[in-house]
Amino acid sequence: MAVGGAAQAGEWQDPTDVLQKLLDANPDSAYLHQSEQNIMMMPDNPALWVAEDGEQLFYEERGPNNASLESCDFGKGEGVLEGAYVELPRYFEDVGKVMDFEQRLVHCMKEIQGFDADDAAVAQRHGSGSDIMQLTTYIAMESSGMEWQPQNDHPEEQAMIAAGEKLFFRRGGAQDFNCASCHGQSGKRIRASVLPKMRDSQEWTKAVSWPAQRAGHDNVRSQNHRIRGCVWQMRHAGIRPDSMANTALIAFWNDAARGEPAILPDLKR
Repeated sequence: MAVGGAAQAGEWQDPTDVLQKLLDANPDSAYLHQSEQNIMMMPDNPALWVAEDGEQLFYEERGPNNASLESCDFGKGEGVLEGAYVELPRYFEDVGKVMDFEQRLVHCMKEIQGFDADDAAVAQRHGSGSDIMQLTTYIAMESSGMEWQPQNDHPEEQAMIAAGEKLFFRRGGAQDFNCASCHGQSGKRIRASVLPKMRDSQEWTKAVSWPAQRAGHDNVRSQNHRIRGCVWQMRHAGIRPDSMANTALIAFWNDAARGEPAILPDLKR
């Protein structure tokens, strides 16, 4: 059941307010309440500064084509950002495939602005100082408080979510782990961190609400960065950020939070 007061399409909410509603609705969730310090810091989340930098980049005319990103279509029309992030991944007719957010952003930076794959603007994907992270934080923030609604009408969207579910539960690697090893039950921990349960959508919406400032990293991180970290922790083979496997996992992650409000940007341990 979705949290009462979740925003409808086009209705923005402050990420601090979104988090507080989740906390109020789940007073017994060890995962949601595990870091009093982070909750207190939310109004001064450093990711908000990263979003401001991203807004400047979005409207700045850049790259070999000296163009802004205002003509980029994230699924709701050229330049429409409100509600776009929470509806991804989705199928794009212009490329004939399902794309997650970062894939689509890089596509636009290449096609519209003329950047090459080796240019730092698109090659550097991680860290608060990277163009990708700044743009991601700004664009995602435009969907704060709106419900996760990854598209699932097109057969390829449905197939991507189904593939992501298979990957989520597929055991492998040196330790024979899968994603469910950590996220299949309530109350599990890695060291001091309480882990979210995937089947609890109100815990899971916070789990997948990236970009987020990671206090322990002193950087804003993305969904792609979290997948990379989880795969490494499970001792699986590395995963490429623009691969179908990566997109499938994001599709399933977001689908598991369907109907719940996104906290964008969040602040995590």
